[in-house]
Amino acid sequence: MSSERFIKNKTVLITLLSACSIVIISLGIRQTFGMFYFDFSTDLGITLSQFGFALGLQMLLWGVFGPWFGIITDKYGGHIAVLIGFVFYLFGILMLYSQFNTGLYFVTAIGVFIGIALGGTAISIPVSVVAKHFPQSNRTLAMGIVTASGSFGFFVSPIFTRYSLVEFGWENTLLFFAVFVFIGSILAFFLTTPKDVVGGKIDDKQTATEALKEAFDNKSFIYLILGFFVCGWHITLVATHIPVYINDRGLPEWCTVTILSMIGLFNIFGTLTSGYLAQKFSKKLILSAIYLARGLVIAVFIFSPPSTFMAIFFGITFGFLWLSTVPPTMGLVGFMFGTKYIGLLYGIVFLSHQIGSFFGAYLGGVIHDLYGSYDYAWYISIALSIFAGLIHLPIIEKQVKRLQTT
Repeated sequence: MSSERFIKNKTVLITLLSACSIVIISLGIRQTFGMFYFDFSTDLGITLSQFGFALGLQMLLWGVFGPWFGIITDKYGGHIAVLIGFVFYLFGILMLYSQFNTGLYFVTAIGVFIGIALGGTAISIPVSVVAKHFPQSNRTLAMGIVTASGSFGFFVSPIFTRYSLVEFGWENTLLFFAVFVFIGSILAFFLTTPKDVVGGKIDDKQTATEALKEAFDNKSFIYLILGFFVCGWHITLVATHIPVYINDRGLPEWCTVTILSMIGLFNIFGTLTSGYLAQKFSKKLILSAIYLARGLVIAVFIFSPPSTFMAIFFGITFGFLWLSTVPPTMGLVGFMFGTKYIGLLYGIVFLSHQIGSFFGAYLGGVIHDLYGSYDYAWYISIALSIFAGLIHLPIIEKQVKRLQTT
């Protein structure tokens, strides 16, 4: 097994590179929406609660449509799912750019259309396609590479967006985003889904309904769902509200760009490290450690005196933990249930993630409007970290009987 080639052929390589590029575009753009708030507030009259609700709805619909795009992927191929997603993405950005960008139209553009788009273009679908190309021995590392590519998007996109907002304004910045999305739709055609699932014994007669029943009858799957809710709360609270939080703390605006960029940069190392370790050690223990570490980082950040040093510290440390949950989480799904319906099953787990994202984005804004600070939102985040650290411990890392060969 140690001599097994990581990239078996050109098709696998092209698919891996395409998936990485698609995730860079999709997540890179999505990561920077919080940076538009002050322009949207001034030019469009959007309140923080409205903005938080729109981005929360975006996260929720991302999760709701994830399983449906997973079904499309498992049945028709990942390229079809991603292409459909980018069509919605382009429509949402152009609608946000047009004169129909206030009130309900604003929520529809950034919340509904882009939310649906993310269900087909962000991590879950590209990663699930890549997972089908790799055996269990190196699957989590491959998934870590795709997830890390999204981190590269996180790193470069805030820098580009800040420069573009200053030099060209938010309208032209959205047009640049539209060009990137169009490029992503072309890359979708290079995302190949194999006809035969790689790795392990597969029950080809199992239906999607049977796969869902099998998963929900497994308590470990439920624990994964509950834990991933916390991941969604954490990352969306930070991505949506860190610009306002930094402003509230009296820190210079460049600290926001620095935090978001450091999150992207160090998440590359975090996801690759997580993907590698998940091949060597217990995936549930890795997940538990990640969530507990998040709570510690948040506590240090919010209880320390505000400073540029602490802002950079938070970006680096939280960035290392940002999407490092994805490889072991998807790795557990693929290991326990096989990869035939991994798009659908991970989509269900990811729905929980996006429900957490909705509450993180929306309640973060509500809490700030009610109390004038994010303190209670951070306290909830720390409590959720402890909950997630504990809920993963009862997971049984064992394949279902259908996949057991002995």
